[in-house]
Amino acid sequence: MKTKNLRKGLKGALSAALAGVLALSLAACSQTGGSTTSTANGVSGQTTFTYARSAAVTSLNLWTEITSNNAFAIDKVFEPLVSFDKDGKIIDWLAKSHKVSEDGLTYTFTLRDGLKFSDGTDVTADDAVFSIKQHQAEKDAALPLTADIASVEAPDKKTVEIKLNSAYTPLLAELANFSNGIVPKDFGGKSEKAFFENPVGTGPFVVDKWDKSGDLTFKKNDNYWQKGKPGISKLVYKVVEDGTQAVNQLKTGEVDGIESPALENIDELENGSDTKVETAGSWVTHTFFFNTADEHFSDVHVRRALAYALNRDDVTKAVAFDHATTAKTVLPKAIKYSTQDSITPVDNDQAKAKDELAQSKFPQGFEAKILVPSGNNAYQQAAQLLQSAAAKIDVTLDIDSVDMATFRSRFKAFDYQIMINSAQADYPDADSIIDFQADPDGFSKSYWTSYSNDEVTKELKQAQVTPDGDKRAELYKSIQQTLADEVPYIPLYSPDIVKAVRKNVTGLEVLPNDSVRFQDVKFE
Repeated sequence: MKTKNLRKGLKGALSAALAGVLALSLAACSQTGGSTTSTANGVSGQTTFTYARSAAVTSLNLWTEITSNNAFAIDKVFEPLVSFDKDGKIIDWLAKSHKVSEDGLTYTFTLRDGLKFSDGTDVTADDAVFSIKQHQAEKDAALPLTADIASVEAPDKKTVEIKLNSAYTPLLAELANFSNGIVPKDFGGKSEKAFFENPVGTGPFVVDKWDKSGDLTFKKNDNYWQKGKPGISKLVYKVVEDGTQAVNQLKTGEVDGIESPALENIDELENGSDTKVETAGSWVTHTFFFNTADEHFSDVHVRRALAYALNRDDVTKAVAFDHATTAKTVLPKAIKYSTQDSITPVDNDQAKAKDELAQSKFPQGFEAKILVPSGNNAYQQAAQLLQSAAAKIDVTLDIDSVDMATFRSRFKAFDYQIMINSAQADYPDADSIIDFQADPDGFSKSYWTSYSNDEVTKELKQAQVTPDGDKRAELYKSIQQTLADEVPYIPLYSPDIVKAVRKNVTGLEVLPNDSVRFQDVKFE
């Protein structure tokens, strides 16, 4: 009888213990945004990384897209011959080596051994030649190849040779950009449109599920050339437009990372019990842009008046919480040839602000609107500070806050008077910012400002063909001062590049262009 009762008691105790273990296991699973699998030793292992982003991915065409919502999804699927590290140094990527001839006219790349696309087919030099030529031919290219390219050829299956008619200094850095990723020759037999709906690339991930107004789920590329990577089986881009909501979801484990945590939340997340931050140097500058085609902002005195009225240090202090540097030039300090420490800005002088407005076509003031994406508290605060500064010189500015999709469509249609936006270098060369923000004939028409200055255009073209050194530095110095004086935009601040993640996340590589690499991500 005692033996029977003892067995019954042991059985009950074991059942209770097992139930407790199961409850703990389920509780552990409920604390993470990623799915879990049972590993060989019986311990739960996370396999999915969920990343909160403010906007949906709407296109994966690497040649026509420019905004970060698309660019930083494209670079997970496609990869270029060369890339850059977190310090902005050019590194070989799909190419195992490269060389540039002494005259700067011939670039030769040798592909790595064993490269495959995500569908298992071999990557050859012909694929790279096709990709570069398609980029050249794309009439709507967002980041066109502007070098004077004479030919792109494949002398053999492993060698890509680019020959120029004239030297072009930024070419190698330009080739490191996401827009120069390699696609299969002839799109693998598909039309261009069909290919980009379900693309094949060499990147660590491939598209699994895609809602163009919502989330995008990537799955691991089993044919990735970096052996054993990526360390996660799925990557989910989850759209969370509200920054506060994203922070709360990170704290509760509903997401594993946040792409753009508000600067006001960084200290809290860095010191959180379950959260931490990863950082890199910044190629980004948040900026007020003027539509110079507008009757008010075509007047340089109006633009200078508002720039003098605003104290940029006040903006940085109000929105950055010691995680940014006040910007005095369009070129971030982390980019070579920035004149951040020597430029003379148009900034913080009320007397000069009033004098400039008096010289304008609107000496009695006027009314205008600032276009701002909703959900971005820092941008809202910056807009309010410009609004307050403008009021002191009798200029009335209303804040037009719209959802992100509307914001993007409106500024691209030049449907704004003033807007606040981020400008970032896509590759490690001054040309990446200067050409995009000052070339009136470029894709964005001077970052959708319509700004044009013949001397600036001449100098930026000269800088493209001038070898690195003092002469190139002088050209960029002159350009930056002219842009500061004529104020087609007011650079505000360059933030620390920060991503917030759960504490169990390791291996996230943050890049200075505001993107990240996930192939080394693991969960402890």
